[in-house]
Amino acid sequence: GQSSAEADRVVEAARVLDEIMGAPDKAIPTKVIDKAEGIAVFPSTIKGGLGVGAHRGKGVFSVRNRKTNTWSAPAFLTLTGGSVGAQIGAQAVDLVLIVMNTRGAEKLSNNTVKFGGDASVAAGPVGRDVEASTDATFRAEILSYSRTRGLFAGVTLKGSAIRVDRDAHERVYGTAFSTRQIVSEGKGGTPSLVAPWSAALARHFVAP
Repeated sequence: GQSSAEADRVVEAARVLDEIMGAPDKAIPTKVIDKAEGIAVFPSTIKGGLGVGAHRGKGVFSVRNRKTNTWSAPAFLTLTGGSVGAQIGAQAVDLVLIVMNTRGAEKLSNNTVKFGGDASVAAGPVGRDVEASTDATFRAEILSYSRTRGLFAGVTLKGSAIRVDRDAHERVYGTAFSTRQIVSEGKGGTPSLVAPWSAALARHFVAP
């Protein structure tokens, strides 16, 4: 149907989350998961070839409601620009952003946000039980991770920008809502198309 691209995006984002959270040694630390106020996953983001380092991806973003310990329906976002280190040849990368505080969640809810400009972003620490590498890590509003060919590591996204994908919102929610209207105000409801992502969040991030 018309929103099959969005349906695929939801399923892929859920799969990336399941695989990363299922890797015992190389995973997002429990401490980070407990603090997470929001999470965005950009599956199979394409990094540009020949040292260009530019990347472009489409992903989903939800925020946690601490009162009910549930997660919002996903906003659909586009990630562009910036460098993820020198590359030879284009390759697919899964990107995961963990939003560490309500200020970060608020910023990511804007219709456009620039990393390193509007929002502070740091490479996330890896390993289930790792102590936060530094306090600086925990002062960052957003921790970012990448997975390429199974290798999972923190990545810096300075210079990248995220924009709301209003066309996707129109297809999924029936109206071209803003990010904030979906994640904070619940305007779009929870269409069945977004269920795989919601289920993955509930599996990994909601306390029993």
